[in-house]
Amino acid sequence: MNRADDSTPEPVDVVVAGGGVAALETVFALRALAGQSVRMTLVAPEREFVYRPMSVREPFALGPARRLPLAQIANDVGAELITDSFSWVDAPPRVVHLDGAAQLHYDALMVAVGARAHVRHPHAITVDDRRLDDTLHGLVQDVEGGYVHHLALVIPGPFAWPLPAYELALMTASRAHEMNIELAVTIVTTEVSPLAVFGDGASSAVAQLLREHGITTITSARCEVPDSRQVVINPGDRRLAVDRVIALPELRGPAVRGLQAGFRGFVPVDDHCKVRGVERVFAAGDATDFPVKHGGLAAQQADAAAQAIAALAGIDIDPQPLDAVIHGILLTGAKPRYLTAQLIAGHGYRSEITEIPSWSPPAKIAARYLAPYLDELGVSGSVA
Repeated sequence: MNRADDSTPEPVDVVVAGGGVAALETVFALRALAGQSVRMTLVAPEREFVYRPMSVREPFALGPARRLPLAQIANDVGAELITDSFSWVDAPPRVVHLDGAAQLHYDALMVAVGARAHVRHPHAITVDDRRLDDTLHGLVQDVEGGYVHHLALVIPGPFAWPLPAYELALMTASRAHEMNIELAVTIVTTEVSPLAVFGDGASSAVAQLLREHGITTITSARCEVPDSRQVVINPGDRRLAVDRVIALPELRGPAVRGLQAGFRGFVPVDDHCKVRGVERVFAAGDATDFPVKHGGLAAQQADAAAQAIAALAGIDIDPQPLDAVIHGILLTGAKPRYLTAQLIAGHGYRSEITEIPSWSPPAKIAARYLAPYLDELGVSGSVA
């Protein structure tokens, strides 16, 4: 890409708040699209990038989630790194305020700070992908020791990414089968069908896979967990007696001061991932009001925003709106399944599930610019 107007040599100052997939895809996309026409500052509270989609393997002793120093990534992409937490934004003067009292001017701002995980069921073991091994390793050991005979996994709504629950169910059932241990596994979900976000084709195939593993799925269900050994399912007030309950967290938005807040504090964005009601501010990933929360989608949102920011920097580019396509890998304890869905209004309308990947590299998170970089470092999460 070339500048539409070469008379403006001063680079555009871009502040990217966050240290996850959406933030990193943004800086890699901007460097590829705009080159030295942008000067990037990455603000992140952590010092490491953790490839979280593979953390589901940790409790099964299948290897730890990979980590990379953010300082290394920032250096490789040519961005300044500030280790601090994004606090709020003063939009008219274009100033970002950090928790450490520092202030940063921006010409464009990307908000990729993620969502806030809320424990919906205190009596359940709530999945936390930041420390999944600590949370679930003991449960897996109890399954292997024959102390758990009935396991329930609860998927609350709205705004949750359900894939990890299905992976945990399949991997736990497979581990019990390998060890000749009788284990009943029940998934209770608000979804109308298993992984409904992927569309009817993929959802039907996943439902069949669950049946083959002896996993019961109760859909369109609201539930309560009054204690650690009981799930109350509605409608119907059905009571399920179990030995353990695992629940996904309920996600809430960051409710960023200075920006319009949508439902549950999520940041409302348009088709170019521009934050509604404010100029030169963009958002991507779990922080946004897009109903699907997934790393690959976060990367696509970042790409759409990066194109719009590159145009602000004077690059001759026609920014394209978000065309949401999810590529997901479902870990099963045996052969993984590769799922692809084209999303319209947050739901899959064309989908497929295969035993071979349909994208490259076949990573857990399909990101146009970030995935090849991680693949070179062996951190892509490829399971092919």
